[in-house]
Amino acid sequence: MDQAKATKLCEENELAFFHADVCLGSPQSFTLEEKAAICDQMESTNKAIEDAVRKDFEGLPPEFQGKLLDMLCASGCMTPEWWQETLLGKMPDSPDDFMDDDQATEIPA
Repeated sequence: MDQAKATKLCEENELAFFHADVCLGSPQSFTLEEKAAICDQMESTNKAIEDAVRKDFEGLPPEFQGKLLDMLCASGCMTPEWWQETLLGKMPDSPDDFMDDDQATEIPA
């Protein structure tokens, strides 16, 4: 991601959270629809940043991905699980979550 895009994403995110702070300071001044729009804006700007970070991470050679992930997990900033989910995606809780019903086969007893 180039610097201009990163700056734009960060500014949009900061603006969304600024709107939320203003709303928290005077909630009676906002309609329910405005509050919902602020929440949506916060979620969408967070997602846009995470998607851009993930895309950059995926563009790295595998050996750099592993080293960067190890470094981020050891940094103390966020949890290792957060970094793994953010950069690698959410892992399924079970094989059933991973496979479609069409792909599932029963194992004979």
